[in-house]
Amino acid sequence: MARKPASQNPVTPPADEAQEQSWQITLFGPRWQIEAALIAHEDAWDWDETVILSGCEIADDKPEDWRMDVFLPRKPAAADRAAIKALFAGDDGKGKAPKLIEERLPDQDWITLSQSGLEPIHAGRFIVHTPDFPVDAPEGIRAFTIPASRAFGTGHHATTAGCLTMLSLMKAEGLVVRNIADIGTGTGLLAFAGLHLWPRALATASDIDAACLGVVEHNIEINDIAPGAGLGQLTMLIADGMDDPVLQSRGPYDLLIANILAGPLIDLAPDFAKALVPGGSLLLAGLLSTQEEQVRAACRRAGLRIARRAVHGDWSVLWLRKRNDVRVRASRPGQLPDWAKKW
Repeated sequence: MARKPASQNPVTPPADEAQEQSWQITLFGPRWQIEAALIAHEDAWDWDETVILSGCEIADDKPEDWRMDVFLPRKPAAADRAAIKALFAGDDGKGKAPKLIEERLPDQDWITLSQSGLEPIHAGRFIVHTPDFPVDAPEGIRAFTIPASRAFGTGHHATTAGCLTMLSLMKAEGLVVRNIADIGTGTGLLAFAGLHLWPRALATASDIDAACLGVVEHNIEINDIAPGAGLGQLTMLIADGMDDPVLQSRGPYDLLIANILAGPLIDLAPDFAKALVPGGSLLLAGLLSTQEEQVRAACRRAGLRIARRAVHGDWSVLWLRKRNDVRVRASRPGQLPDWAKKW
């Protein structure tokens, strides 16, 4: 599932490479251009995974001015420059990349540099941190360790933090959830949060990117999440949207989470509605505030109505509910499918 730009981190290279051959390429451009390039990077199946990309706004008071940083474990070669420029070519191949500014980095760990700014964040009932920034969570707060990785969802993007806050609000308002699915899960973080808030729920996480399988399995282990197909356990799948027999058989769902992009959210709105029980909740994020009305219109057509909304920076987070008078051919909310009853 398409995801928003985020800091990326592959397997750490050998120590001599990390210490002696660290280079950075920086590009400046408008937000739409940098975001489009980062999304193109997600779809570049032949990308060199030792080359790390991150994108962010230059300053809080200039949300439309962005930069992209590219970290390399070697001096940039012509092939590296060509690969970066290709990210800006667009569908017609005619797009022009901003100027590439190259810099040799000091002799220090380039992975740490690529993770700069990933200090712990506190959102709702959760703290999210990387292994490099351990925390002592206060009582009543659940801390999750999420290493920076190829998958989106370290909690530092406004959309992920906004979802954590909205999930906490759902729990505070008494929402009962027995069956959760996190579509486009990335690192698994939002599925983990859902299981923490509703520990007896059936939980499923899915992503279109096969690389997320190993990422989520690792994060399950380091965060003491129970893997499996039973109550209080998490099942991870590789699936395109809702188009997966296991994902469909485990429904209908009380709560669907989708922190992806506005386009897929619009396309998937009817599928989300079909997969929800009457009165079920849909948590959507990954849409800019300027895209919110289009997403909400698609959801209205599918029989979904807004319950709460929040804005985090330029991003909207929506909590929608399925109308009670919309019928679905499915089991009762939270009822286990026959194949899962053995767990």
